[in-house]
Amino acid sequence: MNSESVKQELKIKNKKVKENRWEKEIKLFLRHPLGMIGFFGVLLLILITVLAPLIVEPVAGYGAYEDKLLSPAAKHLFGTDDMGLDLFSQVIWGTRSSIKVGVIAVLVAMAIGIPIGLFSGYYQGIYDTIGMGITEVFLTIPMLPLMIITAAVTKSSSINTVALIIGIFSWPSIARITRASTLKVCGMQYIEAAKSLGIKTRSIIFKHIFINASTPIFVNLTIVMATSIITESSISFLGLGDPLTYSWGKILHNAYKSGAFQSAWWYSLFPSIAIMLFVISFNFLSMGIRDALNPKISRE
Repeated sequence: MNSESVKQELKIKNKKVKENRWEKEIKLFLRHPLGMIGFFGVLLLILITVLAPLIVEPVAGYGAYEDKLLSPAAKHLFGTDDMGLDLFSQVIWGTRSSIKVGVIAVLVAMAIGIPIGLFSGYYQGIYDTIGMGITEVFLTIPMLPLMIITAAVTKSSSINTVALIIGIFSWPSIARITRASTLKVCGMQYIEAAKSLGIKTRSIIFKHIFINASTPIFVNLTIVMATSIITESSISFLGLGDPLTYSWGKILHNAYKSGAFQSAWWYSLFPSIAIMLFVISFNFLSMGIRDALNPKISRE
């Protein structure tokens, strides 16, 4: 049997194994109660993000004087702020801002962390020393204060800039997990077989190692998504976020700045609930994915 037939047979075998594995993992996820709660929570957030223009109009300008700090009622479901603007509209549009921040932060963190982890784990040696050395340095630095300082000294405070800053400082955990998964997969026999068949290194790394090492990576990405919202809310609460875009952190900042943080309970309650639901949904989703992809963990 020549090498081409062996490659073809290996591809067919891998395809069947992957199909059976995905079918089993989907069934396990569907039986995971917390995972399903997280899934529907994330689905709801995505629907709100997409349908925001159809749900409420964008928040702009100032409201009527007589509408200032109105408590929740039929006309204003979440009440109004100190400028007479509807808080329900602000929370809905804040969902879009939060999803945007999370997606950008995750993509940036993936673009930096995954290649570093893959190459460090595969090549080891000097690549591992340099890659993990930089990662360890970033992990020892208190990131939230550093992000706040970076956001403060950055000329542009747009929502994209804030998301980019969060992503740049969120990659070390992804790099570390990717490296650990890569080291584990590199010891498998099929990787040695792929090398002996002369398959290109790039194909081995991205088609064989990355796909089979992706379980903990994608679980970590959902956690990064959740923590990025907490970070963005913290930055916006300190007044360092995008002044032209409504986010949950900005609503809390306005509530504190106006002095209505305690007197108007609804002003801070609803954006806080939104942040909590966002974080819980993604954390539950990560638990469901983790237990479905690696059921041994849930039994330990």
